[in-house]
Amino acid sequence: MLQVEGLRVAYGGIEALRGIDFSVDVGEIVTLLGANGAGKTTTLRTISGLLRPRGGKVRFEGERLDQLPPHELVALGIGHVPEGRRIFARMSVTENLQMGAYHRKRGDIGADIERVYDLFPVLRDRRSQPGGTLSGGEQQMLAIARALMSRPRLLLLDEPSMGLAPMIVARIFEIIREINEQGTTVLLVEQNAAQALKLASRGYVLETGEIVMADNAATLLADDRVRAAYLGED
Repeated sequence: MLQVEGLRVAYGGIEALRGIDFSVDVGEIVTLLGANGAGKTTTLRTISGLLRPRGGKVRFEGERLDQLPPHELVALGIGHVPEGRRIFARMSVTENLQMGAYHRKRGDIGADIERVYDLFPVLRDRRSQPGGTLSGGEQQMLAIARALMSRPRLLLLDEPSMGLAPMIVARIFEIIREINEQGTTVLLVEQNAAQALKLASRGYVLETGEIVMADNAATLLADDRVRAAYLGED
């Protein structure tokens, strides 16, 4: 479904990605692991068209993406839940969801709003509240729900557990699994390596803009280097 080949991205003279290669197959949950500054967010932002690569290619279902504007990628079937949620704080929950479907015909949006309300019942209860008044966990749910309103076939998730209480983190990961089981492929960036690897089928480890490990999730979870670097185990 998604193929990244030799991807290079720079901020001025500083190269953030140094020729990375990876893929995501239909129906998978694939996770990108790495410390702060490793290039994980840069990777997602480049895939979704927010950054232009210096070199390499990004293909989605065989089509080149790396020169297309972000709104065209949404229409192709790529949804992006950015780090920090980035909801519309002054808009209501329902208005945030409607914004997620901005490129679609208005007539068929109601059923999808009901679908995400079924997935996130708390949002139905808060549907008239401004997004900025929600708790951190509720805002994260709203950010995911807004992305689902575009009917993505591939969902990019950037640090969905960041800053959330453990009970809310567990629920967020349950929801990601449910979304995947309903047919959406997921590329997950997450510093909670243990949770990510238990959820994913495969994973890649990024260090300073390069992929240094790639394997199935169970193998990475058992790897001593991964356990020491990302799980806090010796």
